[in-house]
Amino acid sequence: MPHNERDSADLRVTFDVGESRTVSGLLRAPAQSRACVVLAHGAGAGMLHASMEAIAAGLAQRGFATLRYQFPYMETGGGRPDPPRIAHATVRAAVAEAIRQMPDTPLIAGGRSFGGRMTSQAQAASPLPGVCGLAFFAFPLHPPKQISSARGIHLSDVHIPMLFLQGGRDAMADLHELGALMQRLGDRATLKILAGADHSFHVPARSGKTDREIMDEALDAFADWFELSVA
Repeated sequence: MPHNERDSADLRVTFDVGESRTVSGLLRAPAQSRACVVLAHGAGAGMLHASMEAIAAGLAQRGFATLRYQFPYMETGGGRPDPPRIAHATVRAAVAEAIRQMPDTPLIAGGRSFGGRMTSQAQAASPLPGVCGLAFFAFPLHPPKQISSARGIHLSDVHIPMLFLQGGRDAMADLHELGALMQRLGDRATLKILAGADHSFHVPARSGKTDREIMDEALDAFADWFELSVA
């Protein structure tokens, strides 16, 4: 059964994802939210990671709510990521929870790396109810040093707007392959390259920018994309 508990700026929620599995989430909802972003974490760190907090805080400043949530493997202590069947069911349960918590609010789904890819696979298999766009914070197009576009094939079955926020030095998204993917997806896809950033949106000191500035650049691009492509 769903459960809610206020935790500082966030509402802590729990919800069922099927097969006797329950996960937790954090809802941050500024007044008069423009949309709610259903935000999945990456493979190696959960919803409390500093990068997820930075995304949630920055989106709140721009008038967007977020529902961060755990995949079952992370809820039980990490380890090997859940198989796609379970991950997709978790994405669907999180979207349903967002609808329950924020009815009549537009939904964007996506997330960091693995979480974004699991969200797009779920959307490609069967449209997520109420979701009007997907946003990827570093889509993992291929493993490091194994350049390929195979992980992007399913995106052709996604028929809502997609935003790709990608570091220019991302070892998991070759820029040539990424550009070819954008061409195949056409007007549905928007690409924002964050110059000098890696897969974690980190930039070296010599770049003349800070990680905070890169995150602000990414979130400003998100807000612009929402207004131009989704709202």
